[in-house]
Amino acid sequence: MGNLNYIPLRATSQYSLLEGAMQIESIVNKALNHKIPAIGLTDRNNLFGALEFSEKLIEKGIQPIIGCNLSFYDQKMDGSIVCLAKNEEGYKNLIRLSSELFLSNDSEKLNLNKLSDFNKGLILLSGGYGGLINNYLKLGLKKDALDLTNKLKKIFQDRFYIEIQRMGKDDFENDLLDISSDLNLPVVASNTIFFESKDRFTSHDALKAIKESTTINNSNRETLTSEFYFKSPDEMINLFDDIPEAINNSLEIAHRTAFKVSKSEPRLPKFSGLDSQGETDELVNQAKEGLKIKIQENNIINEEMYWDRLKNELDIIISMNFPGYFLIVADFIKWSKSKNIPVGPGRGSGAGSLVAWALTITDLDPIKFNLIFERFLNPERISLPDFDIDFCQDRREEVIEYVQDKYGKDSVAQIITFGSLQSRAVLRDVGRVLGLPYGQVDRICKLVPNNPANPTTLSEAIDGDIRIREERDNDDDIASMLKIGLELEGLYRNASTHAAGLVIGDEPLQNTIPLYRDPRSEMPVTQFNMKWVEAAGLVKFDFLGLKTLTVIEKAINLIKQKKDIDIDISKIPLDDKATFDLLGTGNTIGIFQLESSGMQDVLRNMKPDCFEDIIALVALYRPGPMDNIPKYIACKKGHDKPDYMDDSLEKILKETYGVIIYQEQVMQTAQILSNYSLGEADILRRAMGKKIKSEMDAQKERFISGAIKNGINEKKADYIFEQVSVFAGYGFNKSHAAAYALIAYQTAYLKTHFPEFFITASMSLEKDNTDKLSVFVNDAKQMGIRILPPDINKSKMDFDVEENHIRYGLGAIKNTSQRDMNQINDEVIKNGIFNDLYEFAQRLDSSVLSKKNLEFLAYSGAFDSIENNRNKVFQSINILSSISNAAMEKNSNNQDYLFDDEFDNFSHIPLPEVDKWTTSESLEKEFTAVGFYLSGHPLNEYEQIIKDRKIKYYKDINGSEAKYKIAGTISYVKERKSQRGRNFAFVGLTDENSQYEITLFSDILFKVRNFLIPGLSIIAEVEIQSNDSNLRLLTIDLFPIEELMKKNINALKIYVNKPETILKIRERVVENGNSKILVQILINGDSKFQTELKLGNNFIINPSIKASIKEIEGVLKIEEI
Repeated sequence: MGNLNYIPLRATSQYSLLEGAMQIESIVNKALNHKIPAIGLTDRNNLFGALEFSEKLIEKGIQPIIGCNLSFYDQKMDGSIVCLAKNEEGYKNLIRLSSELFLSNDSEKLNLNKLSDFNKGLILLSGGYGGLINNYLKLGLKKDALDLTNKLKKIFQDRFYIEIQRMGKDDFENDLLDISSDLNLPVVASNTIFFESKDRFTSHDALKAIKESTTINNSNRETLTSEFYFKSPDEMINLFDDIPEAINNSLEIAHRTAFKVSKSEPRLPKFSGLDSQGETDELVNQAKEGLKIKIQENNIINEEMYWDRLKNELDIIISMNFPGYFLIVADFIKWSKSKNIPVGPGRGSGAGSLVAWALTITDLDPIKFNLIFERFLNPERISLPDFDIDFCQDRREEVIEYVQDKYGKDSVAQIITFGSLQSRAVLRDVGRVLGLPYGQVDRICKLVPNNPANPTTLSEAIDGDIRIREERDNDDDIASMLKIGLELEGLYRNASTHAAGLVIGDEPLQNTIPLYRDPRSEMPVTQFNMKWVEAAGLVKFDFLGLKTLTVIEKAINLIKQKKDIDIDISKIPLDDKATFDLLGTGNTIGIFQLESSGMQDVLRNMKPDCFEDIIALVALYRPGPMDNIPKYIACKKGHDKPDYMDDSLEKILKETYGVIIYQEQVMQTAQILSNYSLGEADILRRAMGKKIKSEMDAQKERFISGAIKNGINEKKADYIFEQVSVFAGYGFNKSHAAAYALIAYQTAYLKTHFPEFFITASMSLEKDNTDKLSVFVNDAKQMGIRILPPDINKSKMDFDVEENHIRYGLGAIKNTSQRDMNQINDEVIKNGIFNDLYEFAQRLDSSVLSKKNLEFLAYSGAFDSIENNRNKVFQSINILSSISNAAMEKNSNNQDYLFDDEFDNFSHIPLPEVDKWTTSESLEKEFTAVGFYLSGHPLNEYEQIIKDRKIKYYKDINGSEAKYKIAGTISYVKERKSQRGRNFAFVGLTDENSQYEITLFSDILFKVRNFLIPGLSIIAEVEIQSNDSNLRLLTIDLFPIEELMKKNINALKIYVNKPETILKIRERVVENGNSKILVQILINGDSKFQTELKLGNNFIINPSIKASIKEIEGVLKIEEI
């Protein structure tokens, strides 16, 4: 290691979450800059970065030292001790210690006695700042520190060093030197590294405050010093020039820890205990038997083609040593299907495998749909197979439990992921710990573009928005927040788990990789992330939960339950005309992959008439390929002629009308024109996708020379190569598109033939998402399906089909307890319907009758079948709750009461007699409970004035005019920023029959922003932009509909059927006007009146007040006179 005597042993990376402020790359670069030959990584309690650190250092010719700063507790004290791996045995003990720390206790501390069990192959450092020994000294317990050190010396003997640090924080150098001398222990100079340089101390201090959920100005928090930075060897040698042996011992330790964590070849558990030959034989047998069944089920005639393809695939799978992988996947899929757990038809390139189809891993015949196996497994480019399997999201856990039981709970784990401090998040965190006002921080954060798919970095946001720069230049606090944010951005903030990935080991995982525990899951989690867990030799299996599969299952179960019709969704015809007709209308709400407004436009233009059209659309509807949709449609309709580039390519491009859509077409083009093997063609596809010039040049030469041999001139071959390379850049995997197109078709089929069942199932899966429910409600109305309101006697927890209509589910009512709604449902099922409010209160546990439950049940109209005055229910909440408590007490005491018969049902207790809410009040509260309007619509009360003013509804817009005035009620407001930084908004509107969106640009948005309140009914003047059957509504003006209602009415004649109604009318009207009110009291509903009263002629009366009077009980009709 040259003449350099100092080796840093204590680097802390960002994997010490919110503690280390250096990424692995930064540590590597620092080591390179200082020409350091070795460096140690000792993250807090974990080995998250051990393999990455090893690989990246070895790549640069630097020796990694793998360690861990582990938290322990002794009899009297907590603190850390640093363990470094001497060799593989030591690394395995590090794995055990780190894993047990997370898996075996909640405190994330180990009993010191564990070091007696797992110390072999480890070198021990005393821990320095925050160490167990230093913490004893901090409290003046020198004897305890000495006793502990002596105890550790007996365990580690000559593998124990006392750390001497000079960082100005709990160094206790003299005490530690005394202990070293007393026990004859060597000392080593160390410097715990938390950040890159001295000038990063402030940002690290903020990071520490983020972790502690406090502010940097909190006088009670413990702070570090600026010395916890990455010191150069010269700095350390100068710092410890009085103790040279402490420096030299760091080099000695580096020599003793010459071990690196290595990558490993993939390791799979043996399937059913079989050896390699046994797995091969089992795969061949299962594949052959499976294909026989598929041939018979599908009436396949050209059997020889299938058997040849099967043999070819099996040869490749066996040569690549993957029989076990296929068997493992097939096993848990077959088990799932045997338990009636819905499994997807496949996803990704795996759908191109005939073996997978024969094993029932996938549901698509790859030969029928021209899918290529080599896109999945390429013998000329060795890579792991990767089946992504979709399961019904409600039952995915059952499959995972099966896998755990089969291979052992200690051999199966989830995969860790890390959340990072991205631009907006880091500003919010830093602003908070700096103590800046929330509004000020929020204002800056909202200037940073929010695009999760392609996040904007903080530096990009600052460079791209002058307003951020102005705030920075004019406010020192903002400047500080931005500076710290830039230094912390990208660091890991928290650990979580991969949504779908599992690894299955061939032995207990703790033998080979460290494990972690996510507090939200009982299953262990790998400490290495996706990239590095695969590098460690573990094979990933994706168990994805797909909501659509659950929707399909729920719909099929409802159809069986209500209509006694059995549907095997895998057996439905793929050429159903009615299904394609529905798709051609664009009515695709709820249909997998096809429900966006853009997709609906394309479907209306395309008019798909075969399954291949859906595959193409799934592949095309993405940025880039989307530009080819008009060409596809024009050629399909015969308006344009397809360009096949060469006659030999027609057979592979005909189904897509000459447009290269799929990666498989790129591969087949090379195969046909230039004699590529499919393995070579897959390498060509990847090279075209990456656009690496050297690779492209080599492939182009190979492509053209091969084409010339087939009689194609060089100029044409060059043209075809260039054309294909353009498409290859964004060509889609046809296997994946076909599998997802199948799910899309299945949902379309159900919506076509069983719409109420499909929409009901879809709503049940979205019951917590009122925006989606609102869309489904409008879709149902368009299809003539009524949405029946929630009803305590008729509703189930989920939505249900009731006589071809949809009954709203109790579980979808906002702010109610799911457990309590279940109790209501169970009580009705067990003991029959509730006949009145008294019965409802007595039969249910008092916890069900909480104020919030009753409020929102009343708001939603769930009591209408037993009490249609929602206000009465609302005003009775406390009484009903008291009745429930009394009934429970009476039942629990089981005693006889003097007036049992008289008070058996508590009906002697009066409930308040109150007016019903007005229609607008009722709808407003309904909206609060449901998220949209069920029993009516706010625009209904303005129906006459909308008609009189010739204002339109959305359904009346046909594009015949350039401008319209339309009425709607605001459902949502989404403000956005244009690329130029100008504000605009999408505003959702609803009416009785439609749900739609208008766009407001910055000038009109500034003018009307105060009116943009969800629930407010408005009139909007809009300009129509029509594009291929799609209407865009650009707002010219907007104002509340109430503005139309301010015109006063001269006189009203009100007909009532009882005198007391007059008092209620009097309460609703306002004086100081000049309008007259006459009241006629009718006899028994007869047209003859008993008497006529003049209330006065000094009232203010407008359409809104008139509507309010109409709601009063006892008012029969109103006339304007």
